[in-house]
Amino acid sequence: MRRVAIVALLSVLVSSCVGRPEADATGEEIYLQLCSNCHGAQLEGGVGPALGPGTNAAEQPDEYLQVTIVEGRGRMPSFSSSLTNDQVGHLIDYLRETQAG
Repeated sequence: MRRVAIVALLSVLVSSCVGRPEADATGEEIYLQLCSNCHGAQLEGGVGPALGPGTNAAEQPDEYLQVTIVEGRGRMPSFSSSLTNDQVGHLIDYLRETQAG
């Protein structure tokens, strides 16, 4: 029974991280729509790891973030069907700006 509850919770969390942002959405808008449910509104982490200043994500090259966003990694789903290449770039730019403080 506990396993069923965990699977149900993960399904809800993943389903809340889907959808397609508007074509002209900013990196912040994309983050808030698709990422904040798992990574926190302030990049503080939650279900997913923290992404803000001083985190492992801040130390990774842009290419690592791009592959992670597009292909997924571990429990993180792929966003290849939700984001264009430009939107992925805007999202990474937003993360970098926020990480820089």
